[in-house]
Amino acid sequence: MTHLSSKRSLWASGEPFIWLTGGALALALMMVVGLVFLVLYNGLGFFWPADMVRLTLKDGTVLAGQITAREKIPQPDAEKGTRERHRIQIKQGNRDIYGIDFRWVNEDDIVQRETPADLVVIERKSWGNFHGTLKAFQDGAEVRAAGPAETLAALRAQMPEVEKLDDRIRELEKSEIGRINANQERIRLRLKKLAMRGIRDGKEVEQLKSEMDEWKGRYKEKEEELSKLRSKLTTTLTVLAPGGEERTIKTGDVVRVYQPNSMGFFSKAGFYLAKVWEFVADDPRESNTEGGVFPAIFGTVLMVVIMSIVVTPMGVLAALYLREYARQGRMVSIVRIAVNNLAGVPSIVFGVFGVGFFIYFVGGSIDALFYPEFAPSPKFGTGGILWASLTLALLTVPVVIVATEEGLAALPNGIREASMALGATKFETTWRVVLPAVTPSILTGLILAMARAAGEVAPLMITGVVKLAPSLAVDGTWPHVHLDRKFMHLGFHIYDVGFQSPNVDAARPMVYTTTVLLLLIVLLLNLTAIWLRNHLRKKHVSSNL
Repeated sequence: MTHLSSKRSLWASGEPFIWLTGGALALALMMVVGLVFLVLYNGLGFFWPADMVRLTLKDGTVLAGQITAREKIPQPDAEKGTRERHRIQIKQGNRDIYGIDFRWVNEDDIVQRETPADLVVIERKSWGNFHGTLKAFQDGAEVRAAGPAETLAALRAQMPEVEKLDDRIRELEKSEIGRINANQERIRLRLKKLAMRGIRDGKEVEQLKSEMDEWKGRYKEKEEELSKLRSKLTTTLTVLAPGGEERTIKTGDVVRVYQPNSMGFFSKAGFYLAKVWEFVADDPRESNTEGGVFPAIFGTVLMVVIMSIVVTPMGVLAALYLREYARQGRMVSIVRIAVNNLAGVPSIVFGVFGVGFFIYFVGGSIDALFYPEFAPSPKFGTGGILWASLTLALLTVPVVIVATEEGLAALPNGIREASMALGATKFETTWRVVLPAVTPSILTGLILAMARAAGEVAPLMITGVVKLAPSLAVDGTWPHVHLDRKFMHLGFHIYDVGFQSPNVDAARPMVYTTTVLLLLIVLLLNLTAIWLRNHLRKKHVSSNL
């Protein structure tokens, strides 16, 4: 009897349930920490300049590159006690010679393994990295340096001038010539709109044609300047692949050259930081497997900001009506159930709705009413960052409604009654008393909404996100904000690089690094909202004291 009573008292105390819930929490935390550690481990080491090895195989083949993986070779029919065999994956580069960047090599086939200091990695704007040794530096037909050390010194002396020319070329192509083309297109559309109204001559038409001729003249000037700048890029590198093949590389195609085997720890650390900055601040290249992801960062943050601006008033107003103004009854209960069920609808369904309603109906109507001259190419009747943001606003509005309603329900009725007793109207009570009190709850819902929206991909794939956006949604071209443009997104970038890239082995590290970046951005957005929520909560508490 004593044993049974002690057993019953143990269960009655709830201690086993405490251990069960604590264990479940610990398991969940371990899974989250393990996932984050896996992403960080595979992502943060991507930019570190690993040492180069030169391998000589039994068949006489010579390879040079960075070892990226090592694994055991399965031997299912081997006898017991057979020696284990391994193979290594080497990033050999030189895709223009070998056709592939990565190659698996059996360790038994390696005759010699060296780490010579003169092996270089040449990062190129196309064709990936080149691995080998430097032979000569030339300016046209003139050989200005020969030998690995002399060639590297001459190249490093020339690269600042090459980078300066390259920056000016990019500025001309993307900014100045792009602005001229945009103005020409604007004038062409205005002329087309006048023609649709039957106006083909007159003062306005002549003025537009005169402006068009002026812009054409400017375009010709910029083209000539661009041609002169390109003609100055005459220097080239002569390099040797590990197998003896000789290649000529234009210095204008070189991003950077470095010798990892001769770099110390601090040199590698500086290189690492430079690569991280390039990843954050530059545009992508090589099918998004190299370069940076700045357009995707910009598109993700801008989309979340637009979504937040739209979803917050929409969700708060809906919650205020349901809790403060609507007569509680069966209809309101049905609406609440519908709102809760909306949170469980697959995101792709919202994407289909966004295409049908926002793009085809709203966007198509806007084009028909205000932009008929854009036909047959739509302006708003196609995917863009505005429609993607509104679609995600609909996707996340149930979260804001539920969080705001919970805050309103937790607010004591005495506060409302005291405000009205002092002569305040219902609106004044809601605006000056209720809303400030539930602001922390509103921001809680917004935090959850931002976290979900930043990671969504499925609805974006059909409402405006693209693999590579030629222009940002905010730039120097009037009207500076172009919400009709397509955009890049970090979540879609991860999907595209991980599953659509033609070079899987080269893309895999980029998947992890972009995932780390997306996690950091979501964390920063949430921390900002959490700080604001805590600040408002303290302010509200102090005002009540």
